[in-house]
Amino acid sequence: MLSYILTALLGALIALAVYITARKLTLKGQKEEIIEKAEMEAESLKKEKILQAKEKFIQLKSEHDKYINEKNSQIHEGENRIKQKENSINQQSADLARKIKDIDVQKACLKNQQDSIEKKAEEYETLQAEANRQIESISGMSAEEAKNILIENMKAEARTEAQAYINDTMDDARLNATKEAKRIVITTIQRTATETAIENAVTTFPIENDEVKGRIIGREGRNIRALEAATGVEIVVDDTPDAILISAFDPVRREVARLALHQLVVDGRIHPARIEEVVTKVKKQLDDEILETGKRTCIDLGIHGMNIELVKLIGRMKYRSSYGQNLLQHSREVANICSVMASELGLNTKLAKRAGLLHDIGKVSEEDPELPHALLGMKLAEEYKEKPEICNAIGAHHEEIDMTSDISPIVMIGDAISGARPGARREVIESYIKRLKGMEDLAQAYPGVTKSYAIQAGRELRVIVGADQISDDDAARLSSDIAAKIQSEMTYPGQVKVTVIRETRSVSYAK
Repeated sequence: MLSYILTALLGALIALAVYITARKLTLKGQKEEIIEKAEMEAESLKKEKILQAKEKFIQLKSEHDKYINEKNSQIHEGENRIKQKENSINQQSADLARKIKDIDVQKACLKNQQDSIEKKAEEYETLQAEANRQIESISGMSAEEAKNILIENMKAEARTEAQAYINDTMDDARLNATKEAKRIVITTIQRTATETAIENAVTTFPIENDEVKGRIIGREGRNIRALEAATGVEIVVDDTPDAILISAFDPVRREVARLALHQLVVDGRIHPARIEEVVTKVKKQLDDEILETGKRTCIDLGIHGMNIELVKLIGRMKYRSSYGQNLLQHSREVANICSVMASELGLNTKLAKRAGLLHDIGKVSEEDPELPHALLGMKLAEEYKEKPEICNAIGAHHEEIDMTSDISPIVMIGDAISGARPGARREVIESYIKRLKGMEDLAQAYPGVTKSYAIQAGRELRVIVGADQISDDDAARLSSDIAAKIQSEMTYPGQVKVTVIRETRSVSYAK
């Protein structure tokens, strides 16, 4: 039994070994077949890639040849253009040489003509001297005596002709004003027309009743003293019903005091600690409002890149007035006027508008109060890196320094136009009457003037002259003389029209 089992096991082992050997042979054949197939695919892929590379090379070579041809064509065209320019330059050189030769010939001719003229002038002087001697012998007087008589006889005629020439020249200037505008406006319309500003120094704060007034005063006046110390203003509490007065020369301080009082009255808590807290808060709010006002003004006018300190000064203009005219509104108006005038004259409108807006910043600065506001404004503009043209326009708009920029007279004129606009400013009655009387007295001082009247708020002066003492030509000359004297000796807003009236009346009666 055991032998059968061993025989069976041995047979199984032999069968297994035969199977393994056959399996290895089969796998080896498949491996060789796979390798052979892979080699064939690799060879095919290699040929395909080589073919693609050859096609790509041919394409790139074609493109390169095309590019080279284009460049060669461009180079050829450039060479042709250079040759053409060389030919043109050579032709111009030949023409120039020919012109120089012609000029030399003309110079020689002119020299000959000049020599001939000088010779003829000498002959003329000789003949003239001989003629003068003959005339003196015939007339019985010397040439000097005849000249004096002729001069005396021609004086009146010369005055008349001169006045007629002036009138013709002025008429011609008016007709040709558009052509001569740049030169005439820049060189002739240069005068200042503003005076020292008059500021409001008092603000009225309304209150409901005397109880609120007592709470503002506080025990033994401690509240009002604390408010005055915190704001720097003087608060006047008198018998005026339902109102107290806030007095200070600084309009910003008055505004801080007014806003602080308003918040304290609305809140109801009025004591020194609360007053200091509210005043500090109001100052911060007002500073923010001033900065926002300055920024909004610059944006509205299209002005950019301005130093933040200048923007704050522009915002402070809102709380300053001159002759009752709000300074910020005045500066905005001047900026727009300067922009329009610069545009008409072909100048830089942006610089003109910027200078017009900044021309009065010296009025709102707290530095160097001894300096005139125009010079102080120029100093601030220089400090904050504004352009020299703008700095000069600010400093020269009252003619306190020389004008070195074309926009400087434009700013001065814009300031005068804005201030002289009807209704823009108020004027103290005493100075108003004094100015009108000064105009009338100035005209009355001329010989031949019988009466003079300043009308239309001093913007027109009517002068009545005697018909037997002043001729028509003299009247025209008198109006020019009076206008020139007013311009040189007086300060006035806008312009003054001088009208000289001369009339002859003949009266008779039928009986």
